[in-house]
Amino acid sequence: MDSSWKRPKINIPKTTSEKLWDLIGFSFYIGSIIFLFSVWCILPDQVPGHYNGLGEVERWGSKWELIILPVISFFLFLMMQLFEKNPEWHNYPSQFNESNAKAFYLLSRKMLNIEKNICLLVLQSIHIESIMVALGWLKGLGVWFLPLAFLSVFLPIIVQIIKQRKIT
Repeated sequence: MDSSWKRPKINIPKTTSEKLWDLIGFSFYIGSIIFLFSVWCILPDQVPGHYNGLGEVERWGSKWELIILPVISFFLFLMMQLFEKNPEWHNYPSQFNESNAKAFYLLSRKMLNIEKNICLLVLQSIHIESIMVALGWLKGLGVWFLPLAFLSVFLPIIVQIIKQRKIT
């Protein structure tokens, strides 16, 4: 049997920062859905379906495609929420043991919480901007969107790895 299934189950209450990230991510998610419903009737039949690396629209599609990102976001949220609630399932380095399990669990759970909410923010930003492009309020995502999205997703992982190395 894999040792990851023998890890202790520790109940660690959510931190204030985790609650704040959840509030921001979920509010942005709900806000983007409300925005979509509020402008649905004035949306044109064709909306941006895909962007290139420069943030320019490469393909136009049906306005029904605007439902895809919120659906993907919802399932991503559910899966990440499940893993966030079970930090004993996460992968840990060899220095993991019962005495430092709580520190590893908390660090890993906080990183996953940030990642979950950043994914919601990035996906819903694309969703909102696609709506705004379709309405003629914007021209595209812009050249900085992709680098900033990558940085916002990978930076918390790098920070977590650095912090994890300090746990003894």
